[in-house]
Amino acid sequence: MTLAHGRVETPVFMPVGTQASVKTVRSSDLLKDDWKVILGNTYHLYLRPGANVIGEAGGLHAFMSWDRNILTDSGGFQLFSLSRLRKRSEDGYSFQSHIDGSSHLLTPEKVMELQTVFGSDVMMVLDECLEQPSDRARTEESLDLTLRWAERARRMHSGGNRALFGIVQGGAYPDLRKKAARVLSGMDFDGYAIGGVSVGEPRNLMMKAVRACIGHLPEDRPRYLMGVGKPEDLVDFTAEGIDMFDCVVPTRNARGGSFFVPGGHINIRNARFARDRSPVQPGCECYACSTYSRSYIRHLFIAREWLAPILATLHNLHYFSVLMGRIRMAIEERHFTAWRRDWHRERRGFDPGVY
Repeated sequence: MTLAHGRVETPVFMPVGTQASVKTVRSSDLLKDDWKVILGNTYHLYLRPGANVIGEAGGLHAFMSWDRNILTDSGGFQLFSLSRLRKRSEDGYSFQSHIDGSSHLLTPEKVMELQTVFGSDVMMVLDECLEQPSDRARTEESLDLTLRWAERARRMHSGGNRALFGIVQGGAYPDLRKKAARVLSGMDFDGYAIGGVSVGEPRNLMMKAVRACIGHLPEDRPRYLMGVGKPEDLVDFTAEGIDMFDCVVPTRNARGGSFFVPGGHINIRNARFARDRSPVQPGCECYACSTYSRSYIRHLFIAREWLAPILATLHNLHYFSVLMGRIRMAIEERHFTAWRRDWHRERRGFDPGVY
């Protein structure tokens, strides 16, 4: 993808910086792993610090001192999460702020206006994310509304170097997913996201939703699986044709002491690491592994030192960066299928108790 702030090779994983910050790390840390695009969230940034503050700073890039690409989610999932605090209508979402209880209305047009002020490199349309399971009538009605919202947003997009993505919904119904993909493709978006997955449903249903629609999305446009990003998901959904991923998994797991390593993950809080002088992942070039021991990092977590989640996040983001680089290399060298098979074999043989 060629975006306003640089070229992005796919498949790509996007670290989540919901509130204009990837938790516990600096922009310079992200540059060391050569991340080309990160994710922000329109709902959260609209409420705090607000569009006026970001606009006066010169946009989101200047505000957070990040000169590479930013994708901003529209906030549909966050509004879904508000439950009783929001009400959906043809206009959009009326809701109470989870911060101070104030009343707001986000429409498809308002979401576009906000992302324009933010200077987002990739903007997302407003959509409705449904709880799962939802019955067919509710899902069909919701999808039709999401498609009408998408058309309203598409009419506002003037093109240029800011990309706009449509979002495929349709719940657990393959025919509705297929319908959404076909209708959105006819609107000629710059890219297409698959939403409403990774909301608690079994992985096989997530795969079913992707397979139902991905063949009906243009192959010459990026396809983005929203909110999905466990290592095995990155590998397996790349095989299905997904180009873009985002997830809080590497950063959230890090704050709990979980380190991703080849084959799986380990929890550094485990007592067996108390005197272990080896790096968390031998051979890893991240700052945590090249500087500190398992023993020391475990001590930091047990003592609740702020450095602990910082080091874990640096490691996990580096792990994800390396993983995506290897996926892209395997595709480029035309041996991805064999590489994927070997990768899964390593996972099956992984024993966190002896790593």
